[in-house]
Amino acid sequence: MTATKKHRQRKQRDGRGTPTLASRVDKYKLYEQAVQCAEAEIDFVDQTFRTMRKREARLLREDFCGTATISCEWVRRRAVNRAFAVDIDPGVLQWGREHNLGALHPRQRARIQLLNRDVREVNTRPVDMVLAMNFSYWTFRDRPVMTAYFRKVHAGLVRDGVFFLDAYGGYEASRIMKESTEHRKFTYVWDQAKYNPVNGHCLCMIHFRFKDGSRLNDAFIYEWRLWTLPELTEMLTDAGFRPTVYWEGTDEHGEGNGVFTPTTEGEADAGWIAYIVAEK
Repeated sequence: MTATKKHRQRKQRDGRGTPTLASRVDKYKLYEQAVQCAEAEIDFVDQTFRTMRKREARLLREDFCGTATISCEWVRRRAVNRAFAVDIDPGVLQWGREHNLGALHPRQRARIQLLNRDVREVNTRPVDMVLAMNFSYWTFRDRPVMTAYFRKVHAGLVRDGVFFLDAYGGYEASRIMKESTEHRKFTYVWDQAKYNPVNGHCLCMIHFRFKDGSRLNDAFIYEWRLWTLPELTEMLTDAGFRPTVYWEGTDEHGEGNGVFTPTTEGEADAGWIAYIVAEK
């Protein structure tokens, strides 16, 4: 959610002069509802860290934090938890300050620090965990730049710190295609608009459609590189980490069950999402 953000609100008013649903929505709230599940994210990183390190993490840094919803969930979990939430976009940080931090108890809010910084330059006290989720770190499209970012994360962790990332892929990941997901009040559209097989660069967008026929097009725009798991784990290793891929299991219908376990072998699915857990 930290890539270039712009949107067009199609059909600002309907034929009767009534503002359309698209003209009245909050795109950041829609994003949180359609894309993020802070509770599940924190469940995974909290339990995985505890299993690995035989202790509880307390200090988290959320890179590319967007609205800081993950950091807010972190400080809700335990009274000792603290978070740094880092994003280069001051507008999205202000939204998070008003809506997400504003919903916290004052004692919880005091344990989050929002930092309007480039993640490659931010300096904080050493943290137990760094999170780079929702693929936002793919904004770094060159190997030297990505490896330098990973080295920066490595230096910002405590001695037994852990870096958590997510990744996606599969043979549909490089296709020009749109995928729609129905929600109760809107339709979420993931648009893979361009892909260059020579350098792996891609253009992806998020749109929203509403029951009155109005649309919020190009709500979020991402210019990424479609990195593969071998590339990412190799760069993490070069940066000093010991990375492990966590693959999602399936239910009786062959659908993802939300349970991620360490593995050295995945499946050649059309589309998959995995975690990379990188130990310092």
